[in-house]
Amino acid sequence: MLIKSLSSLSIAAVLAVAAPTAWAQEATGTEEPAAGAESDLDLGQDVNAEPELGSSYIAETFGDWSVQCVRTETPENDPCQLYQLLEDENGNAVSEVRVFPVANGGQAVAGANVIVPLETLLTQQLTIAVDDGQAKRYAFSFCNQVGCVARIGFTEADLASFRRGAVARTSIVPAAAPDQRVTLTMSLSGFTAGYERVQEIMAAQAAE
Repeated sequence: MLIKSLSSLSIAAVLAVAAPTAWAQEATGTEEPAAGAESDLDLGQDVNAEPELGSSYIAETFGDWSVQCVRTETPENDPCQLYQLLEDENGNAVSEVRVFPVANGGQAVAGANVIVPLETLLTQQLTIAVDDGQAKRYAFSFCNQVGCVARIGFTEADLASFRRGAVARTSIVPAAAPDQRVTLTMSLSGFTAGYERVQEIMAAQAAE
């Protein structure tokens, strides 16, 4: 029940497609369309059609990570990041993670945006621990209608632990139950290859 309450109030605009129908309806505030309402029926789309401008698409997949890009007017310059959707043990979408290289970022050689549900206790921050290693705590930067976002910087040592690790345990505390902690498993399968691919894409774009 705790996880369900978190996911149902979270990132509906981005994750409704990954959630059960009941959650998608609750999160977006819509109701079941009346039978025969043609305007609410999906007529399908050619799977080989190019993504529309401004829409996101999966360019490649590496293990449990995807290279997610946004279509622009010049496809060769589409911005891309490494992406993973985090689910609870019941398969409910709870969090999103997007990782990207950082140029001239000082100690931070990579960054990440982690989106969590709106009803998260922000003062308890976000923690990430790779395998059985020491956890690190990260502050949340802002919240909007999508969810609450932690903008994270990763050092070279952090990336090294991601490359050799199996899972990264990501934990948050729900505002409705401040004495409890929700831990999500972020798989690191495919992280190294996926991150290197994003680096290659960004390097090629910078060289043009």
